[in-house]
Formats: sequence, structure tokens, C-alpha cells
Amino acid sequence: MLDANAVRSAAERLHTAEQTRKPLRQLTLEYPGMTMDDVYAVQNAWMQIKISEGRVIKGRKIGLTSRAMQAAVNINEPDYGVLLDDMFYPTGGEIPADRFIAPRVEAELAFVLGKPLKGPGCTIFDVFAATDFVVPALEILDARIQRIDLETKATRKVLDTISDNAGNAALVLGGEPFNPLGADMRWISALCFRNAQIEESGVAAAVLNHPANGIVWLANKLARHGVFLEPGQVILSGSFIRPVEARKGDTFHAEYSSCGSVSCYFS
Repeated sequence: MLDANAVRSAAERLHTAEQTRKPLRQLTLEYPGMTMDDVYAVQNAWMQIKISEGRVIKGRKIGLTSRAMQAAVNINEPDYGVLLDDMFYPTGGEIPADRFIAPRVEAELAFVLGKPLKGPGCTIFDVFAATDFVVPALEILDARIQRIDLETKATRKVLDTISDNAGNAALVLGGEPFNPLGADMRWISALCFRNAQIEESGVAAAVLNHPANGIVWLANKLARHGVFLEPGQVILSGSFIRPVEARKGDTFHAEYSSCGSVSCYFS
């Protein structure tokens, strides 16, 4: 276990890396004995720094929701991060590319809660009852920690990514909001275009067999820490495409079958 000083130091360095756009060295190389509890402590400490500067928690994100991705990083459950008020962009808007270090885009569904959602014992039916509506979304990932170490050439581990707010940096909401019981979400598809060329596609069933299952997992996971999901919060349920690199000047457009589309431009 990392002590409080090490956790605080790691969080401060992540904060500086984001502000300067200079990724720091992998934390797992500095602290090879890091545990899952350690990296979530670092993530939380970093978010507390942001909150002390005036940021407000507006929701959560869930990642690593497909079996293929979990197997690739040798874990058996998803991960989660925090959504803050300055991360939200409207569909069709401009996103400043110089805000990020190495942005990538994913397509997913966002659940907007109308009622509190608490674990333990949360079920998919509780998620349906607590959800006000679901809307298509693009998640923008970033890397405040080096993906490949310059000295050892070691690749970043999932523990590094979790400490880095599970990779989250921003999101775009759009499309047509719908009632979670009004559609079979498993079959909602996404076609993701970059500069009018299709780059990725997928269906929502790739997210734990149903996107709402990710919300179930999160509510029960947070309950261990005395945290619950609040009304009005936006919960990104997990991507069902591989991330697509975003560059300055790129336009992204994602079509979500009958649920409309989401777009953004990296200026």
C-alpha cells in the first residue's frame, strides 16, 4: 500500500502533467507494488485537487467493459473514473485540441439518472427505474501517463490508466434521448466516422451484454466506499468500439442507429 504522501505526490504530478501536456512516467515503474486500492486512491486524490480548484462532480465513467479488453490487460472487471463539469461539450461543437496530450474517441451510451442509485444489491431493474433517459455520447480519452516508457520501452499497465482517471478527459452528448425501457439497448449500433471515413463500428451488447450492466457494477462497487450515484449525474456506460485517435483538424461523427448522431470538431 502507498502511504498518504506517495498518493498525494502522484496525484499532484498527474495534475501537472495535464496542465503542461507533458505525460509523466508510468507510476507502476516507480511503485512496482501498487495495488488496485492504491491507484483508485491516487485517482481520488487527483479529483480532490480539481474539486478544490472549483470543479464539480457531474457523473462517472465506466471502462474496460468488454471481455476482450479485460483479457488484454489481465483483469476480470471494468474500471471507473470521474466526470467533472468542465469535461462536457455539446454535439456539433468545437473542442480545443491543445487541451489534450494524445486524445482518442470512443462511442457509447450515457445514462442520465433521475433518482439516486445505491448498492449493494443494485440490479439492472434498479438501473432502469432510476434512469431518466439514455443518450448517445462520445468519450474523449487522454494519456497523462506515458503509454510507452522512454527508457525501458515498457507499456502502460491498467493500474496506470486507472490512476489517470481511467483515461477520461472529456465527453460529447447528443443524439436523441430515449427511455431505457423503450428500446432494446443491446442492439443499438454505432458507426464512427473521422473526416467522413468510417473508422470503427460496434453494437452496445459488447458492453457486458447490456450497457445497463455496467451501471449495476458501478453502483455496487462504489457502495463499498459509501458512495452512491446521484440524481442528475451522467454515467458513461462503456465503449462498444475501439478508441480512434483524434488529431487537430479532425471532425468526428457517430451515428447510433435510430438514436440520432453525435459530432465534434477538434480545433
